[in-house]
Amino acid sequence: MASYTTVADWRDVEAGYVVDVTIRRTESEAYPSGWDYSLHLGEVGGDTVLRYDNAHERTKGHERHLGDDVESIEFPGMLSLYDRFTREATELCPVSWNWPE
Repeated sequence: MASYTTVADWRDVEAGYVVDVTIRRTESEAYPSGWDYSLHLGEVGGDTVLRYDNAHERTKGHERHLGDDVESIEFPGMLSLYDRFTREATELCPVSWNWPE
């Protein structure tokens, strides 16, 4: 049985937008990168604005969702990807987020 260690798991709702971040370290064979993650920015009760995830890493790899568009991305490492997400989410959304370090 694969073990998981939660590194980050938080949600914030501001001005009609939601940020939902889950990052777990894992030894599961389903995640060859060693990470299970979802970095999500969306409208409350609505559409995805931006999301990075590896929900199906073994078959689809790492993905970037921008609205309805999905693209495969190279995984630069968890910290670099989290930094990219926070930068892009800040640019795309008119909310002043207080990003946890």
